[in-house]
Amino acid sequence: MALKTLKSKMKYRVTRSKAAVFTPKDFFDLSERDQVGRSLRQLVVEGCLIKFGLGLYAKAKRSSLTGKLIPALPLPLLAKEALVNKLKVAVVEAEAQERYNSGRSTQVPTGRVIAVKGRVSRKMAFDGKSISYQYVS
Repeated sequence: MALKTLKSKMKYRVTRSKAAVFTPKDFFDLSERDQVGRSLRQLVVEGCLIKFGLGLYAKAKRSSLTGKLIPALPLPLLAKEALVNKLKVAVVEAEAQERYNSGRSTQVPTGRVIAVKGRVSRKMAFDGKSISYQYVS
């Protein structure tokens, strides 16, 4: 396969990568910021990627139930991968998750509350579902 255009190079890198989350910075070795941004928007339109936050993109797949484009991984896993690997924020177990795992609660947590050390102002959401943060010291 001849990789001639920037978009084809980026698409090849996305499909071959084990990572599920991408930022524009991952592609700056291929071209400049404006061209990378344009190609990312084209990949979102094509259905190769899904944008779920400011400068955060995830691999996309078709839902077997509805046929709509959805992220390849659930939103809480994408958010944790983005926080740890891309934004370099320490993630710890949330209080509700800890209570459930220790048997002190029978209420199953949704996983959309992520406990972080430090401050995070990045909003992450997809299809009306968003991630909220629990700040711990």
